[in-house]
Amino acid sequence: MASSRFYSHNPKKYTLDHEWVSLDSETLLATISITHYAQSSLGDVVFVELPKVGDEVKAGEQIGAVESVKAASDIYAPISGVIEEVNSALDQQPSLLNKFPEGDGWLCKIRAANPDEMEILMTPEAYKEHCET
Repeated sequence: MASSRFYSHNPKKYTLDHEWVSLDSETLLATISITHYAQSSLGDVVFVELPKVGDEVKAGEQIGAVESVKAASDIYAPISGVIEEVNSALDQQPSLLNKFPEGDGWLCKIRAANPDEMEILMTPEAYKEHCET
């Protein structure tokens, strides 16, 4: 399958709204969070609103929010699917988003309904260019 090779070679893709997604091509489980750029723009995160497990979401829909000492920002689903898991550690430690936004600070995991949606998201190089403009 050509698309499986695509995902395994490009595990992270990015949105214009500063979310990242990494899709496991075998399980179709996508991990979602905000980027390092987003967390640094927000400042110290004090609260995270997470979606509910079992919710069906469409790409581009709001699935949560992040509040910081400086601002609040909505979180949007980069791909469509069903919420399989949320990072409940963020309830007690919202600062994980500041410390590890592209690691332990993940927000949720979505079972991808249409893995081809990954193809319209930005590559790391395109996202870097987006942040610089």
